[in-house]
Order: sequence, then C-alpha cells, then structure tokens
Amino acid sequence: MTPPAFNVGDRIRLHTRPPYLKSAEPMPMLRPPDLVDIGEEGTVLSRKPGGYLGVRFTRGSFLIDAQYIESVEAAEQ
Repeated sequence: MTPPAFNVGDRIRLHTRPPYLKSAEPMPMLRPPDLVDIGEEGTVLSRKPGGYLGVRFTRGSFLIDAQYIESVEAAEQ
C-alpha cells in the first residue's frame, strides 16, 4: 500500500515515531526522535524526493518519511 500524497500546507499528525529525526535545514542534522510526540500535529512545508516531507512542528522543522504521518482530516473521519 502506498502512502497518501501530501501537499504543501496540509495538516498532518505523527502516528509513529521514527528512529531519528533529520532537521529540515540547508545542512540537515540528525536529532533525537523525542523532539516530536506521537499525535503531534504539524504543517507540510515541502515535498522531497524519496517520500520525505519537510514538516514544521512546535519544536522545529524536520524531514519526515511519509510512512510515519497521517492526514489530520483523514484521521478525523
């Protein structure tokens, strides 16, 4: 099953914590996964190759693999 397509500006929710986070900066750095809580909502800032999305959360912007997130609208239905 392929993950749903997300667009810039979509509201998303983290449903599974990835093993690490990668900052969405010009020179990305690996960050601990506990900076974003499961269930935390964010906004898609950009789409990247390989199914990654730049997402802004409360504690920063990170590159998140689409398999770890879900659409807020789809989750509420």
